Amino acid sequence: MRNYLMGTALLASLCTASGTLADDYACFVPMTYWQTRDAVHTMIEAQGWTVRRIKVDNGCYEVYARDNNGIGIEVILDPETLAIIKFEFEVYDDEPAHRNKA
Repeated sequence: MRNYLMGTALLASLCTASGTLADDYACFVPMTYWQTRDAVHTMIEAQGWTVRRIKVDNGCYEVYARDNNGIGIEVILDPETLAIIKFEFEVYDDEPAHRNKA
């Protein structure tokens, strides 16, 4: 019975851990393959957005920008391909709460 309970507890913890990892992101690209920050800036502006900040987080580019309506957005990009990994709207103090996420 004790082994059964330990096995069940282990299985439950693995299921919980895998569920939390699904929401995380990470990029594992060697820096020699990365696009430049200028390329990121150009890609964001091509979308009609205004760049506020570009930084690196978890090995990915993290871009804070405003769309053509002035709404704040956060975009996570693959550093090699500049593919969008994650996109969400941001809420600032001067914006209504209904603009939070897409």
